Amino acid sequence: MTPGEEGNPIEILLVEDNPGDVQLTRKAFEDAGLVNNLHVVNDGVSAMEYLRQEGEYADADRPDMVLLDLNLPRKSGEEVLTEIKHDDDLKRIPVVILTSSDAEEDMIKTYNEHANAYLTKPVDFQGFLDVVSRVEGFWISVVEFPPD
Repeated sequence: MTPGEEGNPIEILLVEDNPGDVQLTRKAFEDAGLVNNLHVVNDGVSAMEYLRQEGEYADADRPDMVLLDLNLPRKSGEEVLTEIKHDDDLKRIPVVILTSSDAEEDMIKTYNEHANAYLTKPVDFQGFLDVVSRVEGFWISVVEFPPD
């Protein structure tokens, strides 16, 4: 069974360093009633270790999708995106940029590096719910994920 089918959970890796945004994202997914397993890392180095199942993440589930902030410590979101999309084992994982930046240059850079979508983080909870609803409506209910 593929992720998202008939209650089969989606494995989502959220790469976010702001604890408030992590909490908002978790709450928004819960309120939207999404069937998923949300895993969180708070910097770019940990994100790549998670994705490559290295160190403390050796037993981590391979994510079906990555929600990636751009402004991260230790390794930027742009660097993480570039590494993912240039790694033959990881490049098929959809990466959705979820960032506070609405700068056109950030959007262009990430799409040039093959981001699958670019979403600007809303500042309020209702806005977050709306974004999560859009993520759910398309990425979780409509999209078919590639096999591992």
